[in-house]
Amino acid sequence: MPEFPALDLPENPKLAGNITHFARALRKAGLRVGTGRVIDAIRAVEAAGFTSKTDFYWTLHACFVSRPEDRVVFAQVFRLYWRDPRYMEHMMSMMLPAIRGVQEERAGQSAEKRAAQALLDGMQPEMPDEFEEPEGTEIEIDATLTMSAEERLKSLDFEQMSTEEVAQAKRMLARLDLPVDPIPSRRGQAALRGSQIDWRRTMRASMRQGGEIRDLARKAPRERWPNLVVLCDISGSMSQYSRLILHFVHTVANAKGQGWAKVHAFTFGTRLTNVTRHLRQRDVDAALKAAGAEAQDWEGGTRIGECLHAFNRDWSRRVTGQGAVVLLVSDGLDRGAPEDLAKEMQRLHLSARRLIWLNPLLRWEGFAPKAKGIAAMLPHVDSFRAGHSIASLEDLAKVISRWEDAGEKARLMRML
Repeated sequence: MPEFPALDLPENPKLAGNITHFARALRKAGLRVGTGRVIDAIRAVEAAGFTSKTDFYWTLHACFVSRPEDRVVFAQVFRLYWRDPRYMEHMMSMMLPAIRGVQEERAGQSAEKRAAQALLDGMQPEMPDEFEEPEGTEIEIDATLTMSAEERLKSLDFEQMSTEEVAQAKRMLARLDLPVDPIPSRRGQAALRGSQIDWRRTMRASMRQGGEIRDLARKAPRERWPNLVVLCDISGSMSQYSRLILHFVHTVANAKGQGWAKVHAFTFGTRLTNVTRHLRQRDVDAALKAAGAEAQDWEGGTRIGECLHAFNRDWSRRVTGQGAVVLLVSDGLDRGAPEDLAKEMQRLHLSARRLIWLNPLLRWEGFAPKAKGIAAMLPHVDSFRAGHSIASLEDLAKVISRWEDAGEKARLMRML
């Protein structure tokens, strides 16, 4: 049997227990934290000391975070567990949203609810004494008009979903459809009541009858199915949205009878990555894992203009021909030159039959195209729509074949 060196714990044994409980909460929140990492964290804290909060944060961060997508969850759990002196009241108020006064009215932060759910695992929030009903009082509530859990989940922002809600959302996305209508081709096919006369077939038939034309052969435009091209932003601000939208794209790519000839998917952050072949796998978890391994710029920076230039140069003629529909999923926050971004967007727009932009920022009522990147991209899209929830994707499925639908583009163009 191998012999392991003795583990010297810090002087305060409660700190080791707190780190263990903190690691258990991270594991519940979705991080890959095992026993070995807990031991490494205790040893690292012993070596680095507990005098500086910044050093303590980055020491635990180095031990527990191994994937870019875990950074936000780790930060929220750390803030609630170590930094916020009222973190228990704060989490209770999130788990009991009907109780006011404990938590300030503010917008939820990224992964906050998931962190609270992980730290409160196994705990049942207790109602305060002032909310207890007096004995003998029976209250009847008519819930006929109450929104069901599934309807509430449809309208919930992807970024504010807990771990359990994300799992439910994935199951709902697996049932969604994205049907498209066929488009007429220039080529014709024989039709008994076609709108055009097929002179070639007519003359060929007359040659078999001594040059006499007895009947006029007719033809109708042949129908064909367009390609679907998805360009998905995987930068830090788009990480959670991109994962669920790619889950939806996987469903569309593997569904039969929806009409798409081919489904192509690309991710971009600081560089462009083609993940089409990974999404062809039947198992969605294996497909997204392979796509994540292929794209090395998850939760990195954003270079929309450069990535669109790479797509227009290397892939546009291959995948956007024959009347392809392009879905651009991005928040449009780019630090590059707006002139270059507008040029690449114009070229992409001219290459596609229809360019639809899904922007999660459109969920805000006061959204305006003030960012230079958004102002440069907006004039070159056919439709501008929100893409932050299941309901927004359902709306997309209803209007994707309506070529006249422009979404919110006209309203926002008046603000420029």
